[in-house]
Amino acid sequence: MKRNIVIATLTAAALAAGGTVAAFAAGDDEATATQRQAGTNAQAAADRDDESADDDSADDDRTAAPRGSVTAADAIAAALKHTPGTALAADFEDDGAGTWEVTVVKGDGSEYDVRIAPDSGKVLGAQRDSDDDNDSDDRAELAAVKGASTDAREAALAAAAKGTVTEVGLDDDNGAVAWSAETVKDGRHGEWKVALDSGRVTQDPDED
Repeated sequence: MKRNIVIATLTAAALAAGGTVAAFAAGDDEATATQRQAGTNAQAAADRDDESADDDSADDDRTAAPRGSVTAADAIAAALKHTPGTALAADFEDDGAGTWEVTVVKGDGSEYDVRIAPDSGKVLGAQRDSDDDNDSDDRAELAAVKGASTDAREAALAAAAKGTVTEVGLDDDNGAVAWSAETVKDGRHGEWKVALDSGRVTQDPDED
C-alpha cells in the first residue's frame, strides 16, 4: 500500500514538473515568436525607410535647380561668344562642382562641349567631341535648327516662363523636331516643347 502511495506521489510530481517544463517551453516559444515578429516588423520598417530615402533622393535629383545666377540662356550666349557656331543643347551638370555644358557645332561641322561657370558665366573650357563630328543625326538636327526661327537661346528664354531651365536640347518626336526644355519651379519638375518656328511653349505630352 505504501509502495503504491509512493509511486503515485512520484508520478504526480513528475507530471507537475513536466507541466512546468512544458509551460516554460511554451513560454519560450511564444517569446521567440514575438521576438521574430518584432524583428520582421523592424526590418520591414527599415526597408520602407530606405525606399523612402531612395525616392526622396531621386526627387531631389529631378528637382535640383542650377546654383548661381547664370541661366541656360546666359550660358548659351557665353558659349557662342567663346566658340562661334550653332548651339544644339545646354545642360546643367550637377556633378559636385556644378557647371553648364553647352554643345556647339562650328561651321566646319566640328562639335564642342563648352563648360560655363554657373556663378560668373566664365568659360571654364571647351573640348572637341570628335566622336560626334559629322554624325548623321547631328547633321539633321543642325539643318533643322539653321532653318528655324527659334534658336537654343531663344528656346531657353521662352521656357523660362515656366520655371528655372535646367536643360534645353533638340528632340525628334515622330519626325517632328522641336526644342525640349526641362524646368524646376517650386520644387516641381516640368518638361516642355518649344516650337522651332513660333517659339510657342507647350507641355511635353510624354511627361509623367
